Amino acid sequence: MTDPMKSAEVSLETIGGRTLRVARWRLDKPSEHPPILFFNGIGANIEAVAPLAEALDDRGFIMFDMPGIGGSPDPVVPYNTVTMAWTASQLLDRFGLDVVDVMGISWGGGMAQHFAIQHPGRTRRLVLIATSAGMLMMPGSPKALTKMANPRRYIDPDFMVQNFETLYGEGLGKGPGKKGHMSRLTPPSPRGYMYQLLAMLGWTSAPALPFMRKSTLILMGDDDAIVPLVNGKFLASLIPNSRLAVMEGGGHLFLLSHKDESIAEIRAHLDPPINPELKEAA
Repeated sequence: MTDPMKSAEVSLETIGGRTLRVARWRLDKPSEHPPILFFNGIGANIEAVAPLAEALDDRGFIMFDMPGIGGSPDPVVPYNTVTMAWTASQLLDRFGLDVVDVMGISWGGGMAQHFAIQHPGRTRRLVLIATSAGMLMMPGSPKALTKMANPRRYIDPDFMVQNFETLYGEGLGKGPGKKGHMSRLTPPSPRGYMYQLLAMLGWTSAPALPFMRKSTLILMGDDDAIVPLVNGKFLASLIPNSRLAVMEGGGHLFLLSHKDESIAEIRAHLDPPINPELKEAA
């Protein structure tokens, strides 16, 4: 299996006083599709989602490590959804990107929602993966959340192995992708991990979502112990132009364990077939 990072351009970019490690795929290649701006899960570095960037090979893809995560230096001051959505928009400006499709997983799903709300003119379509509306979420199992809050899951490989099924559900816990996923994880710094947790403290998208008109795909796993399926149903009830797709047997990382099904759903949403009758009418 080839390393998906080999085809990425990686650089450190200083945006709004923050230095971020940024990865780009195919931004310089012509495409019929807008590029994807991706927001990662808490504590997760670029490499964790690089296989998805490589799989969506007919369009550009850009993502970055949050401050103190992966290869981005520690944050000097705390940040929140507003400042990071602004920072992401400045990053798009840096690379000459106007309109993007926005995706996010787990914690990054909250950032994706906020970016679409704060920058509607730059957001075409939205994909929310294993995520919630923030503060109003239905929590997962206490056993899983206790381990989720412990940064040892990134720092201590033995801890990750012992608690993988609790953290990520049977869908990936027993799957062949476990070892490969763990090899792509880089421990966040304690400050980076804490600031990322604090960034969403008290945040919720719920009041704004009924007014957001972006076409939205909500992907959830029915065996997710961290963000239960009911949160996806809640998002679908709030977002007018949305569709909920459920991965059967999928844990929190069904994007990896159910890769082919997930990519098929994402492509169907981002590139819907043209209705021949409408095309002729046009």
